[in-house]
Amino acid sequence: MARKLHWVMHVANAAPAVGFLATLLITHQFREATWVLIGLSVTAVAAGLILERRIAPIPAFSAGAAILFGGLSLALHRNDLLQMKMTIVDTLFGAALFGGLALKRNPLKLLLGSAITLPDDAWRVLTIRYGLFFWTCAVANEIVRRTQTAEVWATFRVVAIAAAVVFGAAQMPLLKKYWSQGEPEMPEPPEPGY
Repeated sequence: MARKLHWVMHVANAAPAVGFLATLLITHQFREATWVLIGLSVTAVAAGLILERRIAPIPAFSAGAAILFGGLSLALHRNDLLQMKMTIVDTLFGAALFGGLALKRNPLKLLLGSAITLPDDAWRVLTIRYGLFFWTCAVANEIVRRTQTAEVWATFRVVAIAAAVVFGAAQMPLLKKYWSQGEPEMPEPPEPGY
């Protein structure tokens, strides 16, 4: 049951970006797609609350960012504000991870420490990898949003979600190296731009 619930939440968390893309491709209306993004973001948080009986911090942050940037985009009639969300959020995530390491703290361990147990060296490696991943996503988003159509950018957003899943799975060898018993279950990794 828990594994099924895990996948339901992954689908719910990916639904805002997929819904945005689908609406944009069907209607070619950025504003309508933005409304869908906001609605599905709120729905994803509500689904987490109903199914898991808690508000998960990363989906809640993603919904808040979607409401903030989507709302600004709608209110000011500027599509670029929503498109900059991934750049801003991923840059801040990466900065928080590297800043935490510089201050001898590990934000990733604080976020995921209850889900997995790793030695500090492994947490540091994982934090550096995720920090670089977030900054790479931020740079890629800037390139795509400045040079491509809204439809291509929206497609890129969905591809970025898949890239985050692949990147998270690529961390399994590091995690397995330190796992003492049983098959490790990858914790919820932060996804880009959410």
